[in-house]
Amino acid sequence: TQGVSSAASDVYKRQLIGKLAQSCQSSARQLGIFSQCFSVIIVTSEENSLDTTAFDSAVDSLKTAQFRPEIEVGPIRPPQRLAPLSYAVGLEVSHPDELIIPEQSEGDAYGRFIILCAPSGQDAWNGTTRIVTYIQADMDAAVAEDPMLTEVAWTWLVDGLHERDVKFSMLGGTVTATHSVRYGDISGPPRAYQLELRASWTAEDNAMTSHLEAVAETLAFVAGLPPVGVTNLSKHH
Repeated sequence: TQGVSSAASDVYKRQLIGKLAQSCQSSARQLGIFSQCFSVIIVTSEENSLDTTAFDSAVDSLKTAQFRPEIEVGPIRPPQRLAPLSYAVGLEVSHPDELIIPEQSEGDAYGRFIILCAPSGQDAWNGTTRIVTYIQADMDAAVAEDPMLTEVAWTWLVDGLHERDVKFSMLGGTVTATHSVRYGDISGPPRAYQLELRASWTAEDNAMTSHLEAVAETLAFVAGLPPVGVTNLSKHH
């Protein structure tokens, strides 16, 4: 009788954990956040089968990353179904408070940096940790019409990784340059140029600092920020 009672208790606990996970997931989606309690419950509901040590170390290493003052960085909600564990950071080029942005300016630039982790490994990744990044920026016509733009943008990312001795493999991605024309009664500049860079690679260690810094540097280049220590005089006229 005691054995049956214990088994029934275990079944009840698993059912309760499942209900709590569903409830917490629903609340997290409604609030637009990645709830810490949700991630903990999911691990528990899988009977603690996931070893999160490497993932926790990777996320913690992001705290030491350094960025240009024009780039704002903060955690955002990660994708839910791409891997058992995930963490995401948003990057955005900020404007000084005193700067008045004209209606037909180049626009903003932003990026996403995502850590996907599968402790048991993924054959397609050839590893356990995959980095996914996305960068988007509006550009002026002079830069956008350069036939080498997409190749140069990809080189910025690759060089940024190599210059920091980042340990990675299986790098792949796309760079897309678009040109749109507005017609009729619609606000905004008559012509707009945009660059999108999507890339992913397998991280071969848990030190994510250099990975994130390389992406932030690429974002700065794509956004047309001047080299560090150089003042863009055109912004003061």
